[in-house]
Amino acid sequence: MDLSFTSLIYLFLFFPIAIAIHTISPKKVKNNVLLLLSLFFYSWGDPRYLILILFSVAITWFGVNRMYAIKNRREEAKFYMVCLIVLNVAILAFYKYYGFLIDNVNAIFRTSLSIIDLPLPFGISFYTFKIISYIADVYTRRTKPQKSFSDFALYVTIFPQIGAGPIVQYADMEKELVARKLSVDKFGFGVEKFIFGLGKKVLIANNMALIWAQVKGMPNLEMSSLTAWIGIVAFTLQIYFDFSGYSDMAIGVGYMLGFKWEENFNYPYISKSATEFWRRWHISLGNWFKRYIYFPLGGSKCSPALQFRNIFVVWMVTGLWHGANWNFIIWGLYFGIIIYLEKTVLANVMSKLGSKIKTVYCLLIVVFGWVLFDFQSVTQILKFYSNLFVLGANGVVDSTAIYLLRTNWKIIVPAIIGSTPFALKLIDNIKHRFGRNGYFFISIFYFVVVVLSVASLVGESYSPFLYFKF
Repeated sequence: MDLSFTSLIYLFLFFPIAIAIHTISPKKVKNNVLLLLSLFFYSWGDPRYLILILFSVAITWFGVNRMYAIKNRREEAKFYMVCLIVLNVAILAFYKYYGFLIDNVNAIFRTSLSIIDLPLPFGISFYTFKIISYIADVYTRRTKPQKSFSDFALYVTIFPQIGAGPIVQYADMEKELVARKLSVDKFGFGVEKFIFGLGKKVLIANNMALIWAQVKGMPNLEMSSLTAWIGIVAFTLQIYFDFSGYSDMAIGVGYMLGFKWEENFNYPYISKSATEFWRRWHISLGNWFKRYIYFPLGGSKCSPALQFRNIFVVWMVTGLWHGANWNFIIWGLYFGIIIYLEKTVLANVMSKLGSKIKTVYCLLIVVFGWVLFDFQSVTQILKFYSNLFVLGANGVVDSTAIYLLRTNWKIIVPAIIGSTPFALKLIDNIKHRFGRNGYFFISIFYFVVVVLSVASLVGESYSPFLYFKF
């Protein structure tokens, strides 16, 4: 088991010790201390893969410095850039897609090639993209190479980001690696952000997961339409609070360590189009795809045919990045097609729709997309869609749906409200309106969140973050 942010070992042992050691360490050795802490954090789950990530770090650091040294010999520098990117992508592809490739070869050619069971290295999808951004940015001279091997290793392995991002590009983190300031205000904001994320994950996402697991595990013939909708809405809330909760916790720890990382989620469920949704969801990954794939291909400044190609490539890769299964590829292409249509044939129609209608449209698109995302077989997907559209044997409403609503409405309703800006605006208003008293009441609120979260963690089995498996 990895040292998850919501494990009791992390919350009461590693996390406070790490923050304390980093805080009291002399400025000259803070990065080295943080690197050692990060390597310890990474090796907790499976020490074997520590060698793999250090290999990627070392070969990239040496290769990029050599590439920069011959930057005026463009062809040679380009050769280094291509080789380094191919090497890192090949490592990712081997561990993540090797089994998927063999399965499809066996299915197509009716062979019986055996598959070696290779656990996915922790965080490999995230740290590989960080490495690629570094290689590309040095090659394009957006930034200079990091002269210190340990500082570059810290950028790649820093423990708040290694599990599930955010994918902070090297150029955006370079200055803070060299010099960053700790302050009481920064630390306080980090604590607040961390607790907010902890509550999202433990109190909301984990409870939504229980509802979804109950519905998903039911035979399709025993599921009413309302039961199916309750289930997929629960998953829609689960994946948001799970992933945004992790991002909040990571960003919060970053602030406590002196780093300032941008928000990774911006209330995506209030979006008015699929295009806007993906500007608000997993922002760091979206920015990565735009900068390193979409824009180099030509972006939207090209003919409709080329624009379709560019969107198709980006969303094909997006689907594959999320997992080695056809459902992820279908899910990626589903959004790629919708976004292309929104930019072309649907643009005029959508401009005439009211704000609320566009929000409902976007929510339906996203919810239908999560069905593709979470079910692994086409048969399961089609059967679940049939239940959503009242084509199942149990009709519109059944006793299970009523039971689920009666027993879970107290968590579903706050979760829906919490997925909008309302809760954060309320907290900010209380702070500004009531001054010290407002801060006191908010502190009590966060204390209660911590107590309830810890109590929940003590009483439940380990529940990893969803994006750890990607």
